[in-house]
Amino acid sequence: MDSKNNLVNTRRSFLKLTGLGGAALCMGFYLPGDTVPTLIKPSDLTAADIEMCAWILINTSGKVTIVSHRAEMGQGAYHSIPQIIAEELEVNLKDIDVVFAQGNEKKYGNQITGGSSTIRSAYKKLLKLSATAREMLIAAAALQWNVSVDDCYAEAGHVIHRPSGKKKHYGELATQASKLEAPKNPKLKKISEYKLIRQPLHRLDTPMKTNGTAIFGLDKKIPGMLYAAVERNPRLRGTVKSFDDSVAKKIPGVKQIFVVKMMVHNTIREGVAVVADSTWAAMQGKKALIVEWDDTGFEHVNSPEIFKRQEEFIKTKEGLPLKSQGDPTAIIEKSNKKLDVIYQTPYQSHSCMEPLNCIANFQGDTVEIWGPIQAPGWVQDFISTQMGIAKEKVIVNMTFLGGGFGRKAFTDYPHEAVLISKEIGAPVQVVWTREDDLKQGPYRPGISYRCEGVVKGGKIEALKFRMAGQNNDHWSGGKKDVPNDSTSEGFLEPYYASIKNLSISDVPFETPLPTMWWRSVYASTNGFAFESFMDEMAVEAGADPLDFRRAHLQDERCQKLIDKMEEVSGWKKRSKNEGYGVAITECFKSTVGHIVKVSKNASGGVKIDNVWAVIDCGWYVNPDIIRAQVEGSIVMGLGAATIHEITFKDGIVEQNNFYDYPMPRITDIPQIEVYIIDNEEDAGGVGEPGLPPFAPALTNAIFDLTGKRIRKLPFSLATV
Repeated sequence: MDSKNNLVNTRRSFLKLTGLGGAALCMGFYLPGDTVPTLIKPSDLTAADIEMCAWILINTSGKVTIVSHRAEMGQGAYHSIPQIIAEELEVNLKDIDVVFAQGNEKKYGNQITGGSSTIRSAYKKLLKLSATAREMLIAAAALQWNVSVDDCYAEAGHVIHRPSGKKKHYGELATQASKLEAPKNPKLKKISEYKLIRQPLHRLDTPMKTNGTAIFGLDKKIPGMLYAAVERNPRLRGTVKSFDDSVAKKIPGVKQIFVVKMMVHNTIREGVAVVADSTWAAMQGKKALIVEWDDTGFEHVNSPEIFKRQEEFIKTKEGLPLKSQGDPTAIIEKSNKKLDVIYQTPYQSHSCMEPLNCIANFQGDTVEIWGPIQAPGWVQDFISTQMGIAKEKVIVNMTFLGGGFGRKAFTDYPHEAVLISKEIGAPVQVVWTREDDLKQGPYRPGISYRCEGVVKGGKIEALKFRMAGQNNDHWSGGKKDVPNDSTSEGFLEPYYASIKNLSISDVPFETPLPTMWWRSVYASTNGFAFESFMDEMAVEAGADPLDFRRAHLQDERCQKLIDKMEEVSGWKKRSKNEGYGVAITECFKSTVGHIVKVSKNASGGVKIDNVWAVIDCGWYVNPDIIRAQVEGSIVMGLGAATIHEITFKDGIVEQNNFYDYPMPRITDIPQIEVYIIDNEEDAGGVGEPGLPPFAPALTNAIFDLTGKRIRKLPFSLATV
């Protein structure tokens, strides 16, 4: 099948699914600049335009289809977007179909599922769009009945005439509604009027994910598809000197074996691809390969050397200032009683439950891609540049993602799949093993922090942070004389008002190891240093750690958050034999506070008894999804703080699979309670902000219990 026919069939399938025909109500936004709801008339557009422009489609049978512009990787976008739309559109969630949009930034704007941005970037537009459609449907009914619009209302996918009780379902009104002019300022509900939003409704994707009908990347199949596994250089930058494929070629089903070179950031990573008629055959062929690598010409790094060099840098260099006010350096240098300590956090793997995979079908001037992809626009840009194909000819189809955490926003694995498809002249699915995932990266960067401070009169007089870790921006050509703009990520904005002498600096540091975003990005590491050191200063001041933060966070929202933390944890009632720790961080416009309670266990280690988490994310959709995301963040933070890390020896990752990069087990998980602050502020993120406070709250609790200050992660709860 050529690419043109394949694309046409895809669009026909979409039209068949939605049942649009020539008459329906289709509405959307022309993003990113336009915030005015736009009526889209099928009669004026091609099939492709309908698919790519519309967010809400109502056909003549009354079926509502929502086009989800972002990926679903467990964070709940597949449900939350319909829950928003159903509220203002006045339809039942069970009557809604959801389809994933193809990558098209001209129509949908930024489609990157990252930075906890899906709801906070689009909710106001979605509310307005839904209310617009509702008012147009009500107006259409009023015209048909020749009654006043004010006497009509919408409910459960129908418009009802209040005086007579007459009603019509949306399908009966869609054609006429599509001919009306869209109101520019539809009336939106007050939060107090919501019937669906802020309710803990069951997720729409749960049945599919439990009965096996949800299509993840690994589930996707297309006609004529072959399968590939790749043996990649274990030192990440080496080249193929030679390979012996004599045994691999004898494995039934193996068809082709050749060298493939994919781009990882700004470097080339070489490997030997084995193409077969099944994933099993490809993987068996890969195991049978004998590859000789040329690993000359680049540094073979070792973990101890990385952190030793970082320590030297933060002890001897001032770095590039990102935030600076007052003169903290002068105050610290003159003080006879100052704190000066170093914190360190390790490299981490993303280790999504669904390993990396991608299907590509290269056909000359067109390429189509299917898979678990967080950033379709980035993939389109990259493939377009690398392959010399017009961006609109790079078609990216999103499936469900079995976890992403930033890793599946990268472009390396789609690029590799496209290169293999081009070589074999057929569609191919490339599947990574768990070992590939752990040993190939990219990783969350390991980082060292130097924290200096002076306390006077119970308050912070001077505070100075220096960070040495790889800057992810440098991989994409970011200026190396400019500080990493994420150096302060996690640090609460109200601190700047209360701490008059403050500086946060980036000490540039590089290794050849590929790094990238990881859940909550730099806040996941910064938060450990910032909030652990905040605790050290509270101890120096002789102050209660929570009261100390309260004194320095005068913002009203922070005060309410602290009030709630104190209330739910029983902070003021804690006994001397219990260890309590607190941490508060901010990222992606949400503030989260954790209080962790620990105690000694029978074997001499420490066990976590309770975690209380309070989140202020402003306007929100579904409290159950928020709780699940915060709980998941805590579990992920627990693993990164106490269980696993990525280490390097002679340039090779030492970890291989879950037996030496273990995940937290259910028996490791403490009691977790999540509380949501209700307010009407702008929406913040939810998927990531719950992670950064956990590690410092835990180590602060351990200090409270044992007097031992933990400044390096990971550590063992059994031997602390």
